[in-house]
Formats: sequence, C-alpha cells, structure tokens
Amino acid sequence: MPARADVIHLKNGRKIWADHVREAGTKLEYDIGDDSYAIPKTAVESVEAGGIAPAYASAAGQDGAKDLPTFAPSDALSGHEDLAAKVVHDGKVDTDALAALEHEGKPDLTATAYFLAGKYEYERGNLAQAKRYFESALQAEPDNSTILNYYAMALVRSGNAPAALEFADRSVRAKPDSADAYTVLGFVQLSRDHTPEAIRAWKRSLELRPDSTLEAYLAKAQREEKTEADFSQRESSHFTLRYEGHQTPEQFRKELLATLESDYDNLVRELGAAPRSSIPVILYTEQAFFDVTQAPSWTGALNDGKLRIPISGVNSMNSDLARVLKHELTHSFVNQLTGGRCPTWLNEGVAQALEPRSVGSNGRRLGQVFREQHAIPYNILEGSFMRFSNGEASLAYAESLAAVEYISDTYGMSDVQRILQRIGEGSSAESALRATAHADYGQLESEVAHFLSVKYGE
Repeated sequence: MPARADVIHLKNGRKIWADHVREAGTKLEYDIGDDSYAIPKTAVESVEAGGIAPAYASAAGQDGAKDLPTFAPSDALSGHEDLAAKVVHDGKVDTDALAALEHEGKPDLTATAYFLAGKYEYERGNLAQAKRYFESALQAEPDNSTILNYYAMALVRSGNAPAALEFADRSVRAKPDSADAYTVLGFVQLSRDHTPEAIRAWKRSLELRPDSTLEAYLAKAQREEKTEADFSQRESSHFTLRYEGHQTPEQFRKELLATLESDYDNLVRELGAAPRSSIPVILYTEQAFFDVTQAPSWTGALNDGKLRIPISGVNSMNSDLARVLKHELTHSFVNQLTGGRCPTWLNEGVAQALEPRSVGSNGRRLGQVFREQHAIPYNILEGSFMRFSNGEASLAYAESLAAVEYISDTYGMSDVQRILQRIGEGSSAESALRATAHADYGQLESEVAHFLSVKYGE
C-alpha cells in the first residue's frame, strides 16, 4: 500500500511529500526518509496532513525520474503475492528479510524477493541499489524476462546502454511474445543511437499490445529518423559526430571534434571518470545557436547521453560554442559518475563551473537573495529546471553555480568529485554533502550565503 505522507503546498503551485513536518522559527522543517530539509514559511501556502504520496514523489516533490524513459510492465512475477509486505515496509527494503528468504534455498522465491526490492528502488530513482538487487534476482533466475526487462532499463537509465543490450536481447529470446521485452529493447537501441532498430522493436511491441504512450515514442523516433536521414557521420576517439554535410564546413567539423576531444581529456582529469562508450553528437543546422544555460526552456538542455548542439549562424569555433560544448559534455560525465542520480542543482553547478563560469558580478545580488530568504531551497532544485519560468530558472542556475563554487573554493574540487561518487554509490545528495562538506541542505544555504557575502561583498 502507498505510504501516508504530509503534503506541503507551495505558493508557486508545487508540492512536497514528506514523512513528517514541523515548525522551526521562520522555517518549516520536514523529513523524507533519513534526510531532513527546511524551507522558509513565506514560500508555503498550506500543509495537508495524511495524504498519499505518488510513486514518483521525491525530495523535491517532483517526478524527475519521469524525464527518463520508463515503461509500465504488464508482466509480473506471480505466486508470491504475500512477499511485497515482507520485503518492503516502513519506507525501505528489509535486507534481513531478503537474507532470510534467500536462506530458504528456493530460486523462484529468492528471485521474486530481490526483484521486488530492485523494483522499489528503481521506481524511486535509486538506480545503483536497484541494479544490485536485480543482479541478485538474475542469479536465481537468469532467464526471467520480467527481471531482465527491469535490469536492462536500470542500465540504460544509468548511462550504460551498451551493457543493457545483452539483457534486452535475452529478454526477447526468453519471452518472444512479450510486448514489454520489445519495448525495453527499443529503449536500449534508441539510447545507443540505433533509431531504426528501436523503431522495429517498438512496432513489434505494438503488434503484441496497443499502447498510446509507446505510439508517441515511436512517432518521435520516426520523426528523428526522417530528420537525420540525410545526415553524414564522422567519428573520433570518443565521439560520433552526425551533421548535415552540405551545410557544415569540413574545417568546422574538425575544430569541433578537436575541441570535444580536448574537453574529454580535461574532464577525465577533473572528474576522475569517463563515459563507457562513444558519445553521439548531433549538429542541428536549422536551429539558431544559443547558450543552453541562458535558455532553460530549450528541451535540448535535457542531456540523455547525446549532445544536441544547434549551430545555425556559426561556421567556426568560438568561445561561446566552446563553453556550451564543455557544459553539455560535463553532463555526460556527471551522469556516468552518478549513475543518473545526480540532483539537477549539482549537475548544472558542476557543468557551469567547468565551462568555466563563475558567479562573478552576480555574486553580491545573489548573496542578498539568500540573506532575504528568497532563494529557491536546494532540495527543490533536485528536480528538473524545465518546470521553472525563465526568471526562476535563471536563479536556479545561479544558485547551482554558487553552491559548487563554494564547495570547490572551500574544500577543493576533489570534494565535489567525492560527492558525485557517493551519489553514484547510492547515497542521497544530502547524505553525500554531510560526508564531505559536513552540511545538510539548510546549512549549505547558510554557508553559501556567507560565502557570497565574503567573496563578493554585501
């Protein structure tokens, strides 16, 4: 059964689903799992007790996990309907119960128990832990199509589509009449930039079971395939560049790939990690170039592993394009390092800091925003910025950069790297902060405000 929760209704229309809510002076404090957060009372419209939290409710009250490909399997593991309450209760997986069930020595029971644990973590965006549970389930039942489907999707959403293909193929072979298996195979192929193969898989899935959501994905993939049908392709050590050859000068393509390769080497040194496979880069010559961090409404700002760069009006490398390339490439590295679990504020903060960009002339004004408690709380900034107005998004980007600048200046870039690594290992963002910068979100806001005042003046 869904857990009961208190609902904090914000004045901007958004909601936060919390386990417990309490007043603390000028702020409202609330708990989600093991983490505690605070938000100014001035931002709160009302608090509703005893609501039912949706499956995708997160610390920010947003459904950021839905920005990534998902699916709703109709296939299920049957025969152990009573296991769910044993495996998951009180808002977490019971590892003692898992161990006890595994000790019974029944493979189907073990597989189902670990699958239920993995599904619970998967639906909450805890991909690293979900993958571990799915792997244990597959050890018990290696050819179970339902488990293979979920494991393949967890790999895709963690940025490891090449590894996911093996398991998606196994799922189709294990259950060739499963619409879910072909749906997952399509997502894996699309993530590997194999659009024609994804289209074929999704068409087969729809033959087996009509699905309006999948039809929309198929239509989008077919449009992209048609748009890119005349694109040419060029490869380098770490990138596959797709472009409209007759509109993109050869020298420009060489400069662009050389810049990306140089950025790649720098990011390996700065972040201590590298993506596992070649990164697709798609140049759109019909879309005017602009800086994605200054245009948050641009849907291309959602980095799904591909770098989509609009270049109309640009025929050679320049400083603005170089910054955008470094920014977008940083997202690919961060997503890889964190298994796709990085909160947006940290992801965007790191990407801006490594462009490189600094708070600079905005520091004094931003510090005033923090002191007046008009800043957007960092737990709210865990979710996508795409839902914000332009003004809110600009503030969100500025706060993100300020936080990373504070951590880097105070503790060193190595601590930023450690925060990302801990998130990739399964820690929440706030837990990772506590373990490195010794601050929860409330303390981080206070320390960023002080940092801005000292560095840029009041």
